[in-house]
Amino acid sequence: MQPASASRTAIWGASNLSLGDDIGGTASAPPVFSVVGKSDSGKTGVVERLVRELTGRGYKIATVKHHKHAVDIDVPGKDSWRHARAGSHVTMISSPTQFAVIRRVERERTLAEIAEAAGEVDLVLTEGFMRSGPTRIEVSRRERSSEGIVPAEERFALVTDNPELADAGRPRFGLDDIVGLADLVEAELRARQGRQGRRPAAEEAADGD
Repeated sequence: MQPASASRTAIWGASNLSLGDDIGGTASAPPVFSVVGKSDSGKTGVVERLVRELTGRGYKIATVKHHKHAVDIDVPGKDSWRHARAGSHVTMISSPTQFAVIRRVERERTLAEIAEAAGEVDLVLTEGFMRSGPTRIEVSRRERSSEGIVPAEERFALVTDNPELADAGRPRFGLDDIVGLADLVEAELRARQGRQGRRPAAEEAADGD
């Protein structure tokens, strides 16, 4: 069995799955946007639709799902899962369209390390990392709760159907306004890339047309 002290970090790219890859140390890590909120607030749906909208605009996205507790990332009963259960420290899965590495680790990776591991993408979009996410988008449904979990002044944006939830003047969007949220993320992404001298994949692809 996996040691109780070991944990795993999962990173999903649009066409290349990498779980717990070696962490590099470059200065060109992509920016991280964290979608946070209480359970059942609709975070997964927002992440899913935001990924679809941004990839439709030509951006390369990596996504991360944060788990607070140890979980089995692999599918129980599958051959690779059995390899790990037998004691393999690193388990790799390869196919013509995906490549995955599942590695036992002694501590949870930081967001900076995860961003480095994501490789050549335009941004990393996380679900979770409520406390450590540098740029947090809070999702709040009135049916679930009347209070937010992130101080209003610390949010990058608020996605909610509750008009009474304070936003401290931060950008605010309805639960279905993914286009508006994507516009905000894109504007921030372009501003950051401009300061770093980087160009979005969408622009590089257009140059090649």
